[in-house]
Amino acid sequence: MLCAMITRRFGKTGLAMPVFTCGGMRYQMSWSEAVPQQLDEANQRNLEATIHRSLEVGLRHIETARGYGTSEYQLGLVLRQLPRESFWIQSKVAPTADPREFLKNFAKSLELLQVDYLDLLGLHGINNREILENALRPGGCLDEALRLKREGRVRFVGFSTHGPPEVILAALRCGGFDYVNLHWYFIFQRNTPCLKEAANHDMGVFIISPSDKGGLLYKPTERLKALTAPLSPMAFNDLYCLQRPEIHTLSVGAARPGDFDEHLSVLPRLESGRDQVRAIAARLESELDAVMGRDFRLRHEEFLPPLESTPGGVNLRVIIWLWLLDKAFGMRDYAKMRYNLLGNGDHWFPGKKADPALLPDLARALGDHPWRGEIAGILREAHEKFSAEEQKRLTKSE
Repeated sequence: MLCAMITRRFGKTGLAMPVFTCGGMRYQMSWSEAVPQQLDEANQRNLEATIHRSLEVGLRHIETARGYGTSEYQLGLVLRQLPRESFWIQSKVAPTADPREFLKNFAKSLELLQVDYLDLLGLHGINNREILENALRPGGCLDEALRLKREGRVRFVGFSTHGPPEVILAALRCGGFDYVNLHWYFIFQRNTPCLKEAANHDMGVFIISPSDKGGLLYKPTERLKALTAPLSPMAFNDLYCLQRPEIHTLSVGAARPGDFDEHLSVLPRLESGRDQVRAIAARLESELDAVMGRDFRLRHEEFLPPLESTPGGVNLRVIIWLWLLDKAFGMRDYAKMRYNLLGNGDHWFPGKKADPALLPDLARALGDHPWRGEIAGILREAHEKFSAEEQKRLTKSE
């Protein structure tokens, strides 16, 4: 028997947000944004069943984006059959230098989704300082989004980000946004200061891709399964995230109706499972500490040069992080997937791989780093173990 859906106040929006959201990035027919001449009927039936299952179990918040291929178009065919008050729809539109282009893309989203307004509009991909400053300039995309809000075509305005904490914090502090979509999960906690800042501004917090970018948890390693037992890695990560009071909802990127089930199974444990989750987290942290020591895990990033001044644009932080995950949890597939996106991720996943030819320059750039010698070895080993065919981003808005 299913537990009733649990909701949390989504910051200043006042929405009673379900703790899980139906994410629209995995069930569409195509990553091409062109409206298809002919739909794959089986795919559309699956998408419709997924949306109906989402609503049936209490996930009334449905999230998609202008950049998610045919997602908006296919969703629109389902949403037009439903009472408008039965769902909340969020779409995301990338900010552009010319706000007229942003408005054109927003209008296209409404047209495809077959709705008169969006409950939540996210400025998609505020990933670096340049994009942020362009979005915030007078007459820019944030001003236009706030005008849409005043006109009733949008209820609430937020932003999504894959950017570094300093960019996210600046966006949170600008005062124009009601909510944020960002990354935070057990294996990636760099955005913890951003969670706290969002709470300071009473903003809704939506966690992006906790099961995919959070470690391919729908196909976890045997090592990870053993370490999180008796919970599954996915259930542990859900509970770990939802134990943070600043976090309101986790995206479930469902590809089929059954993809909600494992997430729903954690609902009865949200309160009763706190001690168990803390014990598992301590076990996982011990495994990470066993690789290079606790001091290294907690402090090595303090001494790394910024990405923009690193020789060859090598993303040292990401590469060391992936190496640690592989060493501690056997997450080779995840490490390979992310490592081979370096160099092809644009501002969504910036930086380059650790080309062996750059190692002498990188060693010099590390200067007096207390683990300078060890990091040189880590970079060499990571490149040998993870380097493979380049990964391509699924979309312009990964």
